[in-house]
Amino acid sequence: MTTTPSRKIVVLSGGSAANSLVDVFNELIEKNNCTLSYIIPISDNGGRLVRLIPPTNAPILHFFNHRLPSSSIDASAEFLTLLDLTSSLYHPIPSPQALLIRSILSHLHLEILKRIRPPSSTFNFQSASIGNLFLTGARLLTGSFESAIYLLAIIGGVNESRTAVLPAIVSNFTHHISAGLTDGTIITGQNAISHPSAPTALPESPNVAIHSNNAQDPSAAVFHPPEGSKSALQGHHTTAAYPIEDATLPGSLPTLRESQLQFSKSVDQPLSAPIERIWYINPYGQEMHPSPNPKAIAAIQTSDTIIYSIGSLYTSLAPSLILRGVGTAIANGPRFKVLILNGSLDRETGGFEAIDFVKAVVLCCEQSTRTQEAAAAAAGTTTTSSSSSGVITESANPHPDHLQQSQIQRRARQFITHLIYIDHPTAPRVDRELLCAWGIESVRLYGRKGEDGKMRYDEKALTQALGAILGRRDGKERSRRNTLEIG
Repeated sequence: MTTTPSRKIVVLSGGSAANSLVDVFNELIEKNNCTLSYIIPISDNGGRLVRLIPPTNAPILHFFNHRLPSSSIDASAEFLTLLDLTSSLYHPIPSPQALLIRSILSHLHLEILKRIRPPSSTFNFQSASIGNLFLTGARLLTGSFESAIYLLAIIGGVNESRTAVLPAIVSNFTHHISAGLTDGTIITGQNAISHPSAPTALPESPNVAIHSNNAQDPSAAVFHPPEGSKSALQGHHTTAAYPIEDATLPGSLPTLRESQLQFSKSVDQPLSAPIERIWYINPYGQEMHPSPNPKAIAAIQTSDTIIYSIGSLYTSLAPSLILRGVGTAIANGPRFKVLILNGSLDRETGGFEAIDFVKAVVLCCEQSTRTQEAAAAAAGTTTTSSSSSGVITESANPHPDHLQQSQIQRRARQFITHLIYIDHPTAPRVDRELLCAWGIESVRLYGRKGEDGKMRYDEKALTQALGAILGRRDGKERSRRNTLEIG
């Protein structure tokens, strides 16, 4: 007899790193009779949803995970085989699903053809994920990204009674972020912040190469001048030689027009200073405060546990946390708030210790709450916030960077109750006594080394640790003494 799930878990994540934990979360909800909601930033590349497709549906999983070749010519040729159903990827897929997928990709192709203006503008399919292309085509067809997610989930056989995927923002437009460093430097764009392929400073003149491989807005084609041509701005009128009206608004930031197809996650170009704050910007570089997905806020408010998953701290986690109302929902909603610490440091967190990750999460949540209160004050209304529980005592300022460490410490447990980490020299250093003084319980695990030399969580141990925090451990399964330590 199947029992109705009694508890709700929310996972905040984004990027490819957290994909490795999908099986952990699936096992967690099965053993603890829970429902699970993933909240992903709108800049996420679609990989999370594809990984949720059960292994029993391997042909669909393989199809949507497939990437087109790295050569733009070969990629375009392979995409055409998806349209005429001659691709071998279709062979194991039942005909009804294959025809539906082909229809969505055909609609995407039609939208691309409307926008390209050869030879000055073309669309580059290089290394595109079929899952991303499908999501884009479905979004363009239905006018709703949530509907696109629903359609992919249905085709993939995702159990929607147990698992939901919620975009942090409901929008049909691309949303960009900027990062402010402690030395005053501002970096624009997710890839430029996380893993750039070129220097991240603003160029003095616009770059004519405009590439978009974003799962949320590839409707903006990839525009670039043909090889061997002269500079598009040399000897020509700007508007005639830079026909990008279909891709970006006139006057958009040059850095938002640059290629995002080439980047490296294996080589980190160090930041000139630590990241101080993340914020959303409009195409002209002005700070903006987009509204969060109401379903995401409701999921947090009604959840028993929220999990901050592994991944890029500032480009995968922060974009969801800083949305107005998210901080308040976290402070007043879930009983357990678990931060799974990354097994290694990256460009965004160079030199960080565990306490620095905690501070970053707290400041993002405070930024969210202050933005919410500032918006309410501007509208002349009141809002239910964490002020009633002592989270906010200063004036409504959307930039909480001035908070003293003592203030952050007092508020930390309202956003994080447990921290899970890997005990290894290459992992971020963890001061268990300091975390305890901040009211945060630490859970030590011993991981395994991946092929790239970085530490990975042992899935069984992590599932046990999360189950223990939730208050139930499977009685048929013995705890791994050398793998799990709670204290």
